[in-house]
Amino acid sequence: MKLARALTQFALAALFTAILIAQAMTQINGTIKGKDGKPLQNAEVKITRTDIKANYSIKTNKDGKFNYATLPLGTYDIVITANGEPILDTKGARTDYAKPMTIDLDLSKPPVQTVAAAVAPGQPAAPAAPAEPTDAEKKAMAEAQAKFEKEMKEYQDAQAKNEGLQTAFNAGMEAAKASNWTGAIEGFTKASELDPTQHAVFGQLADVYQKRAEKSKGAERLADYKKSAEVYGKAIAILPTDAVYRYNASVVLARSNDMDGAQAQLSEAVKLDPLNAGKGYRNLGAVYFDTNRSEAAEGMYRKAIELDPKDAGAHFQLGVTLIGRSTEKDGKLVAPAGTAEAFQTYLALAPTGANAEEAKSMLEVMGATITNSINRAPPPAAKGNAKGKGK
Repeated sequence: MKLARALTQFALAALFTAILIAQAMTQINGTIKGKDGKPLQNAEVKITRTDIKANYSIKTNKDGKFNYATLPLGTYDIVITANGEPILDTKGARTDYAKPMTIDLDLSKPPVQTVAAAVAPGQPAAPAAPAEPTDAEKKAMAEAQAKFEKEMKEYQDAQAKNEGLQTAFNAGMEAAKASNWTGAIEGFTKASELDPTQHAVFGQLADVYQKRAEKSKGAERLADYKKSAEVYGKAIAILPTDAVYRYNASVVLARSNDMDGAQAQLSEAVKLDPLNAGKGYRNLGAVYFDTNRSEAAEGMYRKAIELDPKDAGAHFQLGVTLIGRSTEKDGKLVAPAGTAEAFQTYLALAPTGANAEEAKSMLEVMGATITNSINRAPPPAAKGNAKGKGK
């Protein structure tokens, strides 16, 4: 049984970190009431920056309130209109980081002529004739604006990248669900190029290379296993403490004939996750067996059994490995010592397991003549005798 990483489709909004706008901001807020004294909805507040060209706009809500919370230091003209008619028009209002500007208007009371009357108590009123900013202030404002625009662009670029990343990742996931391994590889590869810091993207990409390899043959199969090992290496470089990546890497490295690499990754995985070490050894043993490395496979199965004596699958696979090294003596099959015990232990642990019938057949064959193939059932008479001996 092959280890597979149980990855759920992640929400990229949580996975990918957006760039925060670091510049300090101030705000302009207030409440507008109509001639009837009730909150005035949809009154428009136009805010025009005059020291550096910029325009902002906001409307009051159903409670007559508005709050524009991201204004940098600067000089502004403020015009408030209701039903197309201006109800406040002030020039040269200066913002202050420490003191947000509040404008409260009540049209049921005498008209407000200046922003000084509109500003809430304790807030600075706009000067009738604002002083010209000093050169130092102009320089500071220009630098602040440049920093703001740079950070805003970085934020927008990050948002755009994250949207493309999510689209590419989702495309890879959908293709993988449909067993379209080539399409999945394209989607995950694009996602990895958009953000090469996400280990989960590389983990998925390595997995689909491995799955495509299992459906391929010859040089293409070997190339995909090597690519899977390479990509698992990238995931491990980002998250070296993940044992599952290392367990899976050990399998594909063995499939690509890099036995030293496979052993190294398995050793690290066992240190990180000793509870699953038995399965890791068993999986690598299966690769050794499939690639005709019988003694190496036996070693892996015995380590798996040592760690978990109740691992029925490891006992069965050990028996299959051993019986493959059987010899002939006096026209009968002679299996290595421990072969029968391996199958008997499997049956004791999993009497109705998926391999129970095969284990019974193997035990019967061990008592049959060498002319009976171990891949087909022996004749009835021999079968009955073998059963008697196997009990």
